[in-house]
Amino acid sequence: MTMSPLLSRRLAVTGMSCAGCVAVVENALRNAPGVTTADVNFAERTAQVSGDTPLATLIQAVRDAGYDASELRDAAAEAERDAAEQAHYRRLIRNTVVAGALAAPLMIAEMAGWLPVLATSRGQVFWIGVGLLTLAAMMYSGGHFFTGAWKQFRHHNANMDTLIALGTGAAWFYSMLVALFPTSVPSLAQHAYFEAAVMIIALINLGSALETRARGKASAAIQRLLGLQPKTARLVDGDQERDVPIETLQPGALIRVRPGEKIPVDGEVISGQSTVDESMLTGEPLPVAKQAGDPVTGGAFNKAGAFLFRATRVGEDTVLAHIVASVRQAQNSKPPIGRLADRVASVFVPSVLIIAVLTALAWFNFGPEPRAGYMLVTTLTVLIIACPCALGLATPISIMVGVGKAAEYGILIRDGEALQRVGQLTTVVLDKTGTVTTGRPTVTAVVTTAGFNEDELFTLTAGLEAGSEHPLAQAILDAARERGLAIPPVEQFEAIAGHGAQGTVNGRVVLAGQRRWLDGQGIDTTLLQAKAECLAAAGQTPIFVAVDGQAAGIVAVADPLKPDSAAAIARLRQLGLNVVLLTGDHAATAQAIAAQAGIEQVHAEVSPTDKASVIAKLQAQGEAVGMVGDGINDAPALAQADVGLAMGTGTDIAIESAGMTLVRGSLHGVADAIALSRASLRNIRQNLFGAFIYNTLGIPLAAGVLYPVSGLLLNPMLAGAAMALSSFTVVSNANRLRGFQPPNLPRGNPQ
Repeated sequence: MTMSPLLSRRLAVTGMSCAGCVAVVENALRNAPGVTTADVNFAERTAQVSGDTPLATLIQAVRDAGYDASELRDAAAEAERDAAEQAHYRRLIRNTVVAGALAAPLMIAEMAGWLPVLATSRGQVFWIGVGLLTLAAMMYSGGHFFTGAWKQFRHHNANMDTLIALGTGAAWFYSMLVALFPTSVPSLAQHAYFEAAVMIIALINLGSALETRARGKASAAIQRLLGLQPKTARLVDGDQERDVPIETLQPGALIRVRPGEKIPVDGEVISGQSTVDESMLTGEPLPVAKQAGDPVTGGAFNKAGAFLFRATRVGEDTVLAHIVASVRQAQNSKPPIGRLADRVASVFVPSVLIIAVLTALAWFNFGPEPRAGYMLVTTLTVLIIACPCALGLATPISIMVGVGKAAEYGILIRDGEALQRVGQLTTVVLDKTGTVTTGRPTVTAVVTTAGFNEDELFTLTAGLEAGSEHPLAQAILDAARERGLAIPPVEQFEAIAGHGAQGTVNGRVVLAGQRRWLDGQGIDTTLLQAKAECLAAAGQTPIFVAVDGQAAGIVAVADPLKPDSAAAIARLRQLGLNVVLLTGDHAATAQAIAAQAGIEQVHAEVSPTDKASVIAKLQAQGEAVGMVGDGINDAPALAQADVGLAMGTGTDIAIESAGMTLVRGSLHGVADAIALSRASLRNIRQNLFGAFIYNTLGIPLAAGVLYPVSGLLLNPMLAGAAMALSSFTVVSNANRLRGFQPPNLPRGNPQ
């Protein structure tokens, strides 16, 4: 089967042991014919691949690089992968116990002086036996390190497995050589390191187990989202009702939801009423009342009341499925700060191998006696401590947690780059209609000129606006229906984006829109201008109407401020952001709305193209600009901005043009996104700083730079413990984001 163009596949990648593997797998996938993009998430052990390449080719490319892959297509594949992760965790714990059970008694006995020395025949037999036992333990608990290293060697690569296999393998071979031929080395060098080799393997397995468990917590947001959807639905078929698997539901199916049940798929209420908790989808903790005609979303929790609804979207078309897909895509993406870490990690292991060789040569040629012993200990310590896992986990694990946390607050992030950029914004530009205001305007006044009455003006205007999707057009249609007017059909309809609309209604040419546009068409609107200014100053939008080339009147429409807009804008200002209102509406109306919302800078009567130009001018002044909008006319500005934030209540084209979508449609989501981005970036920087410092200080210490001045060497087992704990520390620090709450949050926790 061949992928359709730009189809995205998600693969589970096995065999990756450190961040150095990321570049190898990404390069293998990107070099496959037809692949356009490939991003590997080391924290999740997955790859997101776009292109028109067959699945078999992608999997073979990964295998040719020394790893393995399978497609994560559906919930069953995800469940199978999760089960494999759990089995892997149990195996790591078992490996730790087996290796530790042998190493710990040996270490205690040696420190107590209970073990025989190698120089005696009894001691030689004892240590040979210990060597065979440790070999068995190493193969059982650490065999995957050696097989992984061999695979990488065959493919001319090196990774963490290479470092561990070389280090522990060298320690075991040296120790066995000394046990078999003790006189072959100076007496001071007659020491075995069997317990060190097996204890290092125990510690690394323990660190990997802790990391695996912590990674599971990092992906908890996805698991909670997946857990929102019930397994069955109550299907109503005539007089019969039965529970059916949701996979069998088709659009149009009638489904009954009882109190305390989860809504299985998206739909529209047919009968009954209830209150529904949509907090896990929108971040809004307050239940929402539902009655006939209202939409319901799959995954929401029905609190009180029962209702019947008709399914409109099922399977992968539901809002919940899109949210899960969006979160997964974002978690697999990389922000610019993460690509730097990947580049460093890709050359890290070869660099460590070179450092290890130089360390061995330095100690062998210039070190004190026993040179061989010192050489082994320092080289082993360098190989063990220098693991790039923490470096590779630093960014993706924070992205996973941050994106998942954003979803809990009703913020869908398209990629890691958007998550990074939104925290760096200095200016937020807001569209008016549907963004700052409710987007559900109502007609508030009608003004006519001589020769026209209100009903005639309404009939012609409503007939014209029947061809438009603009919220203001809907307000006029609703008002005409309330008056009981018949709405005539429109012919030759044309919408002029950002200006108005024109068409033929009842044989008459009708234009409705901005005054400047009508003036440009040669229509004299002078008699209406004074009244229009009064209406606009009161926050009402005047729509000028012309019939057959003559000004016919004004239909005034008011779009009230959203109840939480002023508070949300105040939060944005507290975050240090400059807030700008950008609208195509009348200047006086825009100023009135801006005053109510607490916005000082306003750009009004701006066309869709000019909106993008305003964004570009702000960027040219050095501002990092975020644009918030919901309409088709906002798409160019959303695309031009450093980060576009689309209202989830808006049009598909606006959402597609944006880097973030605010599911609930509240401006509080913008402030939440900025605060969460800043917290995530701070967390990533902490992780990267810790990882860089760990390796920057750890490798020289392991190589013995302090020995000439202090006589101190780093114990290989301490190096193993430090390496194992470094990754766990990074993952644990990222998990702190799970407790994030936006500051000045004027509502409860969405959970």
